[in-house]
Amino acid sequence: MGKPALERQLADNEVKAVGRMIRTSQYKLNLVAGLIRGKKVDQAINDLAFSRKRISNDVLKVLRSAVANAENNHNLDVDELVVAQAWTGKNLVLKRFHARGRGRGASILKPFSEVTIVLRERKPEEKEQKTEKKNVKKSGKSGGTAATAQPRKRAAKKEQA
Repeated sequence: MGKPALERQLADNEVKAVGRMIRTSQYKLNLVAGLIRGKKVDQAINDLAFSRKRISNDVLKVLRSAVANAENNHNLDVDELVVAQAWTGKNLVLKRFHARGRGRGASILKPFSEVTIVLRERKPEEKEQKTEKKNVKKSGKSGGTAATAQPRKRAAKKEQA
């Protein structure tokens, strides 16, 4: 009699992939993870493929793994996937020393990190809502601006006089 299976922590339209023991610092890895946050998967893959950072290849592997998980394990549409979250964390630190003068030693830290990428399938309704919001902002129905307020003030002054 074993333990009961853990419940799924993500929503049904989300999928996750984790890359562990990546040989770089968490800060450098977070710079690359920031490149892909909020982007569509195909755009994120292009950004990582043409990035000049050495670590972008490892992040690209994790991203492709997440896409494969979405397609094969959860039957999600690959064309509708968006990078919902991408975060980094610390892992092992190798401690070495460098011999210095007068019998001293200086420490060398070789950090390892991990990256987690969560992809979310965007529904067609969500796209329509976002485009409607953009259209409302562009049409200027959100309220008056300073340019439209000035003629009103002049017209009000003329009426009073």
